[in-house]
Amino acid sequence: MARITRPLTNTEVDKAKPQTKICSLFDGGGLELKINPSGTKKWIFKYYKPSDMKRTNLTFGVYPDVSLAHARKLRAEAKELLAKNIDPKEDKDSLANQKKERVESTLQSVASKWFELKKTEVTPNYAIDIWRSLELHVFSDIGKYPISEITAPIAIKAVTPIAAKGSLETVKRINQRLNEIMNYAVNTGVIHSNPLTGIKAAFEKPKKQHMPTIKPDELPMFMKALSIASIKIVTRHLIEWQLHTMVRPGEAVKARWAEINFTEKLWNIPAETMKKKRPHSVPLSDQVLSLLESIRPISGHREYIFPADRNPRSHASESTANAAIKRMGYKAKLVAHGLRSVASTTLNEQGFDADVIESALAHVDSNEVRRAYNRADYLKRRASMMVWWSEHIEKCATGSFSLSGTKLLKAI
Repeated sequence: MARITRPLTNTEVDKAKPQTKICSLFDGGGLELKINPSGTKKWIFKYYKPSDMKRTNLTFGVYPDVSLAHARKLRAEAKELLAKNIDPKEDKDSLANQKKERVESTLQSVASKWFELKKTEVTPNYAIDIWRSLELHVFSDIGKYPISEITAPIAIKAVTPIAAKGSLETVKRINQRLNEIMNYAVNTGVIHSNPLTGIKAAFEKPKKQHMPTIKPDELPMFMKALSIASIKIVTRHLIEWQLHTMVRPGEAVKARWAEINFTEKLWNIPAETMKKKRPHSVPLSDQVLSLLESIRPISGHREYIFPADRNPRSHASESTANAAIKRMGYKAKLVAHGLRSVASTTLNEQGFDADVIESALAHVDSNEVRRAYNRADYLKRRASMMVWWSEHIEKCATGSFSLSGTKLLKAI
């Protein structure tokens, strides 16, 4: 006949005295109170592991922190798990690990892991800007929050002071980065869903600001200012290069000698350099080829056509042309990106095909069929258009020193 264990009483548990050796008081159902010689009373639950039926122990806690009633409740919960073939000790460890992970997986720690991937997709300088903006505007307020506890109201509260200053572009970028971090957390199993998907709706949209530019009839004056400007020779070449090729500032500075096909008179720009991440080919006029010959003694032995001043093994900064144009007296009147607008406006006014102009500017065409046609046929039409554009620039520079003007070069 099985031994019947009489349940313990609160008085028995409270009055139990330590012995010279470890002793136990049994409550039945695997629950016992282990009393150490030091006087410590610890609740132990003994059971058979579902996996191998080996006997093992699970500690519920120390009396009186864990009362008799609480210990019995924990025993009942453990038995419920055992009835489902779940090991209560493993379940307890798993919950503890999840809690620890939630505490340790702060917004900033998860963002650090996301950033390790993000910085492989952007330029080093842009990566620095991304992390700096997060440190400045996000981490100081909510960086230590467990990412699982980040909600839309919490994020909105952190970003609102930036919006109050009127820095709506900054708000837009921060919201985008927060969403990227949250999506990374979802995809790596840290959280189940992204609670910040709609936070942009809580803020005013930034007004689209057009890049400062000059009118087409002001180009001769700009060329004159460029010819007498006190700027470095590489910077002067860079500005003319961008003006002739109609590319973006970030694309112009990354031009490599290896990308120039002198036989075909083409600059083949790889996808990773382009803003839209699509390869782009630029027909090179005689004036542009002269420009390359002019700078070859300076950078022909380098990787980049327009090397950085301090580190010639790298390319010039995207801000180089802007800084020079500002010093030329065009502050708030023209930026390097605005040179593309000068070209676009001039060519449209001259009646060139709008689609050919858009293709030269590397604007992505949403029509796949037309885009394929652009690549095949428009390249020839763009070549003749680029010849006209370079000749127009040369005429605007008449009487001024133009690095690309072949006639002027011979006269020097």
